[in-house]
Parts: sequence; C-alpha cells; structure tokens
Amino acid sequence: MIVTPAQPDDLTRLLAFREEAAAWLSELGSDQWTRPYPADRLLATIEAGTVFMVRDGASIPATITITPEAEQGLWTDEELAEPSIFVNKLTVARTHAGQNLGGRLLDWAGDRAYRASAKWLRLDAWTTNEALQRYYRQQGFEHVRTVREGGAVNGGPRVSGWLAQRPTRLAEHGFVDETPAPEPVSPGD
Repeated sequence: MIVTPAQPDDLTRLLAFREEAAAWLSELGSDQWTRPYPADRLLATIEAGTVFMVRDGASIPATITITPEAEQGLWTDEELAEPSIFVNKLTVARTHAGQNLGGRLLDWAGDRAYRASAKWLRLDAWTTNEALQRYYRQQGFEHVRTVREGGAVNGGPRVSGWLAQRPTRLAEHGFVDETPAPEPVSPGD
C-alpha cells in the first residue's frame, strides 16, 4: 500500500468515501458526519497538500488529513506554542476494517510529524462518539480535555471537541511513502 497526496481529481471519490463512512456511523447510532462536507472546503485542503490517501492498486482504502493549523478555539495558547501536527478526517473503508489500517496511518502521521520537528500529534474527535475516543486511546493518545462550547455555528455546542494527543515518533508503518518531505513546523504554525 502506498501513501500519496490527494489530487483535485480525487475530490468526487473522497466525498463518496466520507458519505460511506457517515452511513456506517449512522448505522452505529452516531450523528457524526451527518452533514455533507462542503466540496469547496475539501478541494481547498487537497490543493493545500494536507489530504493524503492510501492507495492499494485501484482502491482507496483510507484517507487522512494532517495540518500544522489547529481548529480555532480548541487548544490553549500554551499548547499552540508547542510544535504540533493535527489529524483530521481519518477514514478507513469498511472493506478494510479490522486490519489496523487506521492505526498504521496514525503511525505514518506521527512519523511524518516527527520528521517535521513537531512534538505532538493532536486531534479532536466527535464529542459523543465514545467508541472513537476509546479507539484513539488504544492508539496511544491521551485525552487532554473536552471542549463543549464555541462551535462553528453561532458559538453553540461543539460537536468535535474531544481533544487528545500523543508524542510524535519515528514509526514502522509499513506503507510506501510517496509524499513530499514534510515542511518543518514551529510553535504557533
């Protein structure tokens, strides 16, 4: 399996991938990702070079977005002073579930973050998705806190405010990495 940067012509495939994940989450009783993700926002992150895809021949079994920019209102100024990389939209196709693909992709992200001189690999997870929170704990993340207020719509409740982090490190993830070398991050990036 190969990790590559997503390309603009992957947009339709990535939107369908997210819809598949949202349908699966709904079957589990989760309200996570029930609103469609705006195509223009996804395209902007693809063009910024922050969306990565796992390719297995013609299939795309997983995707992850990693960025040095934190979502507004989640992390303190002291935390933001530490060089960090933030994980978003980690998604594994149901056809590849149970193969630790997500764990390997988190290891890849932590390895990439380490090579970019980041201290932390951080994420925010759906506040009500306790199974996802357990999953991240099993992947070595420590819960920092849960932010419940200050959502994107009129400062209302935040749906993705369960914050966790783990130190970055070199890792044997098992992917062929066809991504450009990471840019070094500095505090407050």
